[in-house]
Amino acid sequence: MSTTVRIPTALRTLTGGSSEVSVDGGTVGEILKSLDAAHPGMNERLFDESGSLRRFVNVFVAEEDIRFLDGLSTPVAEGQTVSIIPAVAGG
Repeated sequence: MSTTVRIPTALRTLTGGSSEVSVDGGTVGEILKSLDAAHPGMNERLFDESGSLRRFVNVFVAEEDIRFLDGLSTPVAEGQTVSIIPAVAGG
């Protein structure tokens, strides 16, 4: 099953400038693994040394933050979009 992943501006150098890419997977974890296979370098940007999502990386499935769902095990249904959103800080 192919899923659309929305890529933030900061990561578009890894996708050849594309703001959206399609990859296969049934869960967020599988989709992010497929994303790195198709666009090497994503894992280093998204995950820390322990394999957890970096704290400044937010991932949404159909407008829902995966931190409030099942994390990387969150299922992604056909037609849903996964969005990677970097946290914004400042003051």
